[in-house]
Amino acid sequence: MPIKENKQKKKLEDQEQKNNLTPISDLGEFKLIEELTKTFEIYNDSTDYGIGDDAAILDFNKEKILVSTDMLVEGVHFDLAYTPMKHLGYKAVISNLSDIYAMNGICTQITVSIGMSNRFTLESIEELYLGIRAACKKYNVDLVGGDTTSSNKGLIISITAIGHANGKKISKRSGAKLNDLLVVSGDLGSAYMGLQILKRENEVFKVNPNNQPDLSEYAYLLQRQLKPEARKDVIEFFAENDISPTSMIDISDGLSSEIMHICKSSGMGCNVYEDKIPVSEELRSSCEEFKLHSTTVAMSGGEDYELLFTIDQKDYEKIKNSSDLTVLGHITNNLDQVNLITKAEQVVPITSQGWKSF
Repeated sequence: MPIKENKQKKKLEDQEQKNNLTPISDLGEFKLIEELTKTFEIYNDSTDYGIGDDAAILDFNKEKILVSTDMLVEGVHFDLAYTPMKHLGYKAVISNLSDIYAMNGICTQITVSIGMSNRFTLESIEELYLGIRAACKKYNVDLVGGDTTSSNKGLIISITAIGHANGKKISKRSGAKLNDLLVVSGDLGSAYMGLQILKRENEVFKVNPNNQPDLSEYAYLLQRQLKPEARKDVIEFFAENDISPTSMIDISDGLSSEIMHICKSSGMGCNVYEDKIPVSEELRSSCEEFKLHSTTVAMSGGEDYELLFTIDQKDYEKIKNSSDLTVLGHITNNLDQVNLITKAEQVVPITSQGWKSF
């Protein structure tokens, strides 16, 4: 078939598909909510009543309640040119669950509120909710409410996460003590590099829309950016091994920024050793390609959603055999000395270089 006929056929197919999509305005708010949430299940006994009334009803008995809210704005936190709606829904949930786990708690419920412009169809928003549902199912979290409204600024997503924790086990940012070990889960910087790859390929696509890049060699980095995971498994590891982190935070804004948060909140300093910072081989390779330094990316990149925490030295024996936990350094008693000890044994002050909202 000639190229011209192929293009015409595809154009007709695209138009037919577009004609089959459902405008949000055809449903109204309550029918939209019913359509989006009808397949969600209840996983937790603490959910007495979920969606369907003016408020959800939760019962946590005597445990402490944890609540955290995050907002994602199109053009600020995500770009739909290279972020699939299903992945966006999944990631939006993960970023909120991570905040609950960073308190050494377990998340059990979320609410989801979205603002959307009239360019979105029911089918596109359903894709978003497929990702939200997948995250809820994987982490045993119940969707119990939210809100929908119109927006003249594209897509806005606001998620509130609700969880619980034993009051004696809650880990705040402010509990680090002198000589505590500074520990991190997983590897760092890969999510940032995944974003750089997506941005680069998007620019190439703008120049040549027919270009079909092979991104298989970047699979891990792209996964870390588009479909990250929250570290519920680390919280379960703490419980199984009777570990109570003295302080903890999740790495959403970059390692350097999170270190500064813990040190400032605790009134302490720290030494972090460059040769201990865990980075993936895929990150090292891509840093060479982009002419970036892997330590800089690991320190300043965000959206890893790993857990950074401090523990008493007596708990070292409990974590030393874990291949997923790395001791980065230790806490010192001087807030004015938050330092990176380089591979060349130079002492470099750490400054916050991570994500800034404004």
